[in-house]
Amino acid sequence: HFPVLQLLLTAYCSQMAAGVAGTGFIEEEDVEFEENILRNPYSVKAWLRYLDHKPLTKQAARIVIYERALREMPGSYKLWFKYLRERTKAVRHLSPVDPAKTEVVGCFERALIFMHKMPRIWTDYLEFLTGLGLITKTRRAFDNALRALPITQHNRIWPLYIKFLRARDVPETAVRVFRRWLKLDFNAAAEMFVEYLISVGRLDEAAQVLVEIVNKKEFISTKGKTNHQLWVELCELVAKNPDKVHSLKVDQVVRAGLRRFTDMMGTLWAALADYYIRRGAFEKARDIFEEAVQTVTTVRDFSHIFEAYAEFEESSMTAEVARVAEEGRDVSVELEMRLARFERLMERRPLLLSSVLLRQNPHNVEEWHKRVALYDGKLPEMIKTYTEAVQTVDPASAVGKLHTLWLDFARLYEENNELDQARAVLERAVQVPFKAVDDLAAVWCEYAEMEARHKNFTQALSVLKRATTPRNMASGQDGRAPAQARVHRNLRLWSLYVDFEESVGTFESTRSAYTRMLELKVCNPQTIINFASFLEENKYFEESFSVYERGVAIFKWPVVYEIWSAYLVKFIQRYGGSKLERTRELFEQAVDGCTPKFAKPLFLLYASFEEEHGLARHAMAVLERAASAVQKEEQLEMWQLYIKKAGSVFGVTHTRGLYEKALNSLPDKDAKIIALEFAELERKLGEIDRARAIYSHASQFSDPRTSEKFWKTWHDFEVSHGNEDTFREMLRLKRSVAATYNVGINFAAVMGETDKAKPAAAAAAAA
Repeated sequence: HFPVLQLLLTAYCSQMAAGVAGTGFIEEEDVEFEENILRNPYSVKAWLRYLDHKPLTKQAARIVIYERALREMPGSYKLWFKYLRERTKAVRHLSPVDPAKTEVVGCFERALIFMHKMPRIWTDYLEFLTGLGLITKTRRAFDNALRALPITQHNRIWPLYIKFLRARDVPETAVRVFRRWLKLDFNAAAEMFVEYLISVGRLDEAAQVLVEIVNKKEFISTKGKTNHQLWVELCELVAKNPDKVHSLKVDQVVRAGLRRFTDMMGTLWAALADYYIRRGAFEKARDIFEEAVQTVTTVRDFSHIFEAYAEFEESSMTAEVARVAEEGRDVSVELEMRLARFERLMERRPLLLSSVLLRQNPHNVEEWHKRVALYDGKLPEMIKTYTEAVQTVDPASAVGKLHTLWLDFARLYEENNELDQARAVLERAVQVPFKAVDDLAAVWCEYAEMEARHKNFTQALSVLKRATTPRNMASGQDGRAPAQARVHRNLRLWSLYVDFEESVGTFESTRSAYTRMLELKVCNPQTIINFASFLEENKYFEESFSVYERGVAIFKWPVVYEIWSAYLVKFIQRYGGSKLERTRELFEQAVDGCTPKFAKPLFLLYASFEEEHGLARHAMAVLERAASAVQKEEQLEMWQLYIKKAGSVFGVTHTRGLYEKALNSLPDKDAKIIALEFAELERKLGEIDRARAIYSHASQFSDPRTSEKFWKTWHDFEVSHGNEDTFREMLRLKRSVAATYNVGINFAAVMGETDKAKPAAAAAAAA
C-alpha cells in the first residue's frame, strides 16, 4: 500500500498549500485521476476530467480540486471561468451579507490578479458585486476594470456601469461617469446621457448635450433617430422648459432648425412661440406667430401655425374674461382689444392662406385672381394686388394665362370710369413678352373693344392698325422672335380688324385690309368667303370671284371645300348658263382631287347645272363619274339617282346597261338591291326570262339566312309568272347557295380551331 499512502500524502500537501482544511475528499475511485494529475499536473484536460468525475453534490471536494488545479496553473482562463461560475451559482440564493459571498469576492479578486485582461471575468465580478449592494466597492471595481482593460473593450463595461448607477439614486456620481464615457464614445453615450439627465431633472445640461449631438454631422443614433428627429426633441425640450434651460439662446437654436429643416417649419415655429408663451412674453409670442404665417410656404405648416395662433388668442381672451368676471366688471378695454384681435385673425385667414400659396409659386396666375377676389369691393386693395401681380409674375414662368391678369386689371379701371388708367395698363400690357402670340393678340383685341365700348371707333381702328403693323425685333435666347414681332400675323387680330373696317371704315380701307390678310396668308376659308361676300355686296362681282380663285389656290382639300361650294353657287347665281364653258372649267377644277367625302354635293351641283343649262348627256356623264367618285356607302344612292335620271331622259330601255354596270361595280349587299330593281323593271316590261336570269345571277351573293327579302321576292315572282320547273330550279339554287355558305362558314370555323390548336400542339411537343 505504499504508493497509495504516498498519493494521499501528496494530495494532503496540495490541499494544505491551497488553503483548504480536511483530508476526507480523496476516495478510492479517485486514485486513478490523482495518478493522472501527478503525471500531468499542467494538463487542463486532466483536471477537467477529474472534475467531471466528481458529482456536483460534493461541492467541497470540487472546490479543493479547483484550488489545486489553479495552484498549478494560475493563468488558465478556462479553469478560472468554470471555478468562478460554479462558486457564483452556489451562493446565488444566499443573503448579500453571507460570508460565503465574501469568499466568492475573494476568489474573484485572486482571479483578477492573473485574469485582469479578461473582460468576461470583470463583467461577472462586477455583476456579482452589483448584487451585494457594496456601492463604493462596486464603483471602485468598475474604475479598476476600465483601467485594466484596453479601451477597445470598454464597451462591455460602460453599460453595466451605467445600469449600476441608475439603480442607485446618486445623480452627481452618475453624471460624472456619463461625462467620462461621453469623452471616450460620444455616439454610444450621448442619447443615454440625455435621457438620464431629463429623468433627473437636469434639463439645461441635457439641452447642451442635444445641441452637441445635432451639430455633429458624423453622429449616428444608436436608437435609429434621424438628425431631424433629434432637432425636434431639442426644440420641444427648450420650448417646454423655459425656466429650466438657461445656458442656450433658444431663439437662435430654433431658427437654426428652421433653416436646416424646411419641411418642419410649422412644428418649429409653434415650438418657438410656445417657448415665449411659457415665459409669459405674450407680445413676443404674437410676433413669432405673425412672422411664421408670413414665412411658411406649405398649407400644412400654415394650418399647424394658424391653429396654434388661434388657440393662443382664444386662451388669452378666455383668461381675460375670467379675470374681468373675478373683478366683478362687465367688460374691459383689454378684453375688447383681445376680442377684436381674435376676430381680425379669423378674417385674415383666407388672405394669409393665399399668401402661402403664392409663396409656393408666385407665378401662379389663378392664385392671383383668387387673391383679388378676396378684396371684392375694396378698390384700393384690388388695384394694389393687381399691381403686385403684374410686377411679380414672370411671363416665361407663368402658370396659366398671364394676359388675363392685365385684362382684368384694365377692366377694373374701366368699370370705375377711369379710362385713362385702363389705357395705361393696356399700353404696358402690349409690351409684355408673352409666351404665346395669342395672349398678346387677346390684349390688343381687348384694347380695341374697350375703345369701341366707349364709342371711340377711330381710336379702336388706330389700336388695331398698330397691332397689325410688322415690327423688327431681335430673337430671344430660345431663337424665337418675341410675340410683339409675330402678332401682326395673328388671325384673331386681323379678323377683328376687318370687322371694324367693315363697320366703321371705308370700302377702300376694308378692301385694303382684306388684301393685306391674303398677302400675309393670315386667313381661313371663312375669311375668303367674307371678303368675297363684301365685294359682292358692293357690286364688285369679278373681283369677288378673283378672291375665290385666290382662296382655292391657297387652301387644299378638304379645307377648300367650303370655298368651292360658295364660289360655284355664287358663280351660277351670277351668270347662270351665259358662261357655260367657264362654269364647266370651274367644276372640273373643283372635282379634280376632291376627296370622296365631299364629292357627292359637288357632283350633284355639277349635274344639276348641266341638266338646267347644259346638255343632258353631259349631266349623265357627270352622274356616272359621281357614282364611282363618292364614298362606298353613297355609291348605291348615286347609281339609283343616275338610273332614274337616265330613264327619264333616254327612256327605260336605256337603263338596262346602267343596271348591268351597277351590278358589276357595287358590293354584294348593294348589288342585291339593284338586282331586285332591275328584275322588277324587266317584269314590268314583260321580259320574264330576263328577270329570272337576273334573280339567278343575284342569288350567288344572297345568303338565304340573311337575304330573306330577296328570296321571298323571287318566290313571289315564280308563283306569279313561273311554272313547276322554274320553281324547282329556284329551290335548287337556294339549297345550293345555302350549302355554299355553310361550307364556307364551317371551313372558317375549322381554320380558326386549327389556328388555336397550333400553339397548344407546339407547347405539347416542346414538353
